Amino acid sequence: MKIQSINPYTEEVIGEYETMPHDAVDREITKSRTAFRAWGTLQVSERAGMIKKLGAHLRAEKQKYAEVMTREMGKPVRESIAEVEKCAWLCDYYAEHGARFLSPEDVTTEAKKSYVMFQPLGIVLAVMPWNFPFWQAFRFGIPAITAGNVVLLKHASNVPLCALAIEEAFTKAGFPENVFRTLLISAADSLRLIDGDKVDAVSLTGSNKAGEQVGAAAGKRTKKLVLELGGSDPFVVLDDAEIEKAGKTAVTARTINTGQSCIAAKRFIVMKSVATEFRRVFLERLGQLKMGDPMDPETDIGPLAKREILDSLNEQLRDAREKGAEIVQTGHALRKGLFFTPAVVFNPKPGMKVLTEEVFGPLATVIVVGDEDEAVREANNTDYGLGASVWSRDTERAERFAQKIDAGCIAINDMVKSDPRLPFGGVKKSGIGRELSHYGLKEFVNIKSVVIKE
Repeated sequence: MKIQSINPYTEEVIGEYETMPHDAVDREITKSRTAFRAWGTLQVSERAGMIKKLGAHLRAEKQKYAEVMTREMGKPVRESIAEVEKCAWLCDYYAEHGARFLSPEDVTTEAKKSYVMFQPLGIVLAVMPWNFPFWQAFRFGIPAITAGNVVLLKHASNVPLCALAIEEAFTKAGFPENVFRTLLISAADSLRLIDGDKVDAVSLTGSNKAGEQVGAAAGKRTKKLVLELGGSDPFVVLDDAEIEKAGKTAVTARTINTGQSCIAAKRFIVMKSVATEFRRVFLERLGQLKMGDPMDPETDIGPLAKREILDSLNEQLRDAREKGAEIVQTGHALRKGLFFTPAVVFNPKPGMKVLTEEVFGPLATVIVVGDEDEAVREANNTDYGLGASVWSRDTERAERFAQKIDAGCIAINDMVKSDPRLPFGGVKKSGIGRELSHYGLKEFVNIKSVVIKE
């Protein structure tokens, strides 16, 4: 089986690789097991020093890595550079705080001494998506490696160049061999690794279907699991919101990464008294965005990463149009590349695909509600619960509203974004477990209690 890298702007094949045969994969896993025995026994400070060097390397080579991302999945290069910089920040954060997060915690009991210690699990398989090809892999990998685990990366099949570039970054930063290893394998092969003794834990960021398959395999073998799955994030604009700022931020929240983000705002729930003004600001700002060559630093909207995403968006738009929604599109699709012209669906009806499916691209849905209670019902009217954004000049009111929303992250008067200092993850069908902060670091450790009687 071959893995192809296709530039979504030119639609040309830019890389082609054979998947690794089972015996080659198994040899690498044996090396990773050996690497773990050494890496996991290092002082945290020694691991932190290498992670700090990795951050410095990313900053020094950010343009090169950004261009790999943009060529392979179409992200505007300005955003690709920001993604590499965010990965470097992540490295700095865990290099600085990892030792403190992993320090034993004393607990007062009747015994002479009681404490909790944190030890790595071993080999952790990371099944990662293409949409933030560096950040997703680093967001999982750096905390896991800080804790003393070693990582095997099974990246999305359309970003093999990114997968290999990430491994290269670890190598150039001086990490021992097989502390971080990329495997060019199929989805079926990754399930083979889980369904056996090859790996000790697994983290997946991806679709709900993939999450169900990986979750079933990990559960069968009683392996630790973290899932970060889909999202249908509400962006709620209350009647006392600052509409100009909310409307402009809403466009950014919908179109970042050309709308291909789990935590992108997808359903805009606006109170009736401010709906007309929000519509004006939103459409005006959306129309100002530049769609085109993702290598152009001025480009805001690049091509979609894969043709099936474009087909899905067109089908969701067709469904909304046929069922009577009002649709506004800004401009026309370009002649070459996998482009979808940004569009807004106003007043969608229940059952439309734009409401029942995850929308992955620059397609927004605006729902007008009469009061706060209706806004809460609409916000929670989804199988997902990843993030949500709430807008009000009265922050106490917004906080009360946020408590009623089923989500793992709430942004008040801002768009949802991940941050190394805060835990990241969702509820309902958006996933299990957390990444980032000390919570994410401790997902892949043995939390061991030690009690000394006398």
